[in-house]
Amino acid sequence: MIRGGDVFDGARMRRADVAIRGGRIAAVGADLAVPARETLDAQGKLVTPGLVDLHTHVHPGATHWGIEPDPVAWYTGVTTWVDAGSAGAYTIDTLLAARHRVRVALLLHISAVGLTGFMGESRDLANCDPDLAAETLRRHPQIKGVKVRLDRHQVGAHGVEPLRRAVEAAGPRPVMVHIGAPPPSIGDMLELLRPGDIITHCASGLAAGRGALDPAAIRAYQGKILFDIGHGAGGFAFDVAQAQLDAGMAPHTISTDLHQRCLHGPAFDLPTTMAKMLALGMGLPEVLAAVTSNPARALGLDAGTLAPGAAADIAVFTVEEGSFPLADVHGQVRVGRMRLRNDLTLLAGKPLPPKLPEPPAPWVPLTAAQREALARREATVRDLLTTPLVGVEGVEEQFPRDQGT
Repeated sequence: MIRGGDVFDGARMRRADVAIRGGRIAAVGADLAVPARETLDAQGKLVTPGLVDLHTHVHPGATHWGIEPDPVAWYTGVTTWVDAGSAGAYTIDTLLAARHRVRVALLLHISAVGLTGFMGESRDLANCDPDLAAETLRRHPQIKGVKVRLDRHQVGAHGVEPLRRAVEAAGPRPVMVHIGAPPPSIGDMLELLRPGDIITHCASGLAAGRGALDPAAIRAYQGKILFDIGHGAGGFAFDVAQAQLDAGMAPHTISTDLHQRCLHGPAFDLPTTMAKMLALGMGLPEVLAAVTSNPARALGLDAGTLAPGAAADIAVFTVEEGSFPLADVHGQVRVGRMRLRNDLTLLAGKPLPPKLPEPPAPWVPLTAAQREALARREATVRDLLTTPLVGVEGVEEQFPRDQGT
């Protein structure tokens, strides 16, 4: 039983208890009269469904970008990770075979080579075979949709053709489109995008150029195209996000695009990305919906809810108030007044255990400050682990000597 927390159930906030039985939500309500084998006092804490990160890359060892999700999940509350196109038809089987503690949903890259390299996966249209992608989706119906990176670095002179092929292959499934340095522009994509398709990096300064609000973005939003933050290393600008909020275009989903090149900054993790949207004026319930029920609905995921019978994926946070400087990918700074610090992450009713992260891959660019911080963290962890856990007073005799006579 989680008692007395401020519970966000995917739609509203209320003071309530959450009862868990057999790894699933048994009940949510005030002062539940249910006997519990174990009780957690959550008074003064925020209790949410396990967070859903709609855009991540979790295919390490096979891609330029991939990270392991488990070492991040346990201290951030993210229990469902959507790998957004790390693998195409050539490599999807290795990603499907990967084993993680957290739940991982997949989008198939329209380029069969996926994100093995840094960029340029769709410059050769032979890689973007819609028939092969469609056959891959038929073989693996658990794949939730199709991903395409649509900027000049990825598609070269091919414009929106990779998107056309992604839509053809996806059928009724949604397509997630990465936008970046044009061409193509959002305006070029509009006639191909359908309601329910997703524009990720929706607040990209690279896509917006010198203008904060693209009129084509307004038309896309009005056309029921879903806007996803997809922070990443280059996909989020405060001025663009602010202009969209001022125009009544709040993002439908907030995600990190977490990968090797942004895990150590500027994205860091989903609670940090959420804090940036709070700093821009989004309300806490709106932000929480954008990392729980909204992304689950966007891809038809069994996640983001505390409804009775649902898996007991739960995050518990302390809501900290203060003054927190936050930077976007271009060095613009906003000062946040609220952030969430994760206290506990449950998957199917059980706490995710701590797990140390792998060091950055050798090809990841790091600043001197990042390298120094990583060295300090390693030294701190070493100090913790090389110091005995308790002193002499903290242990007891387990095998008394008189038992031998």
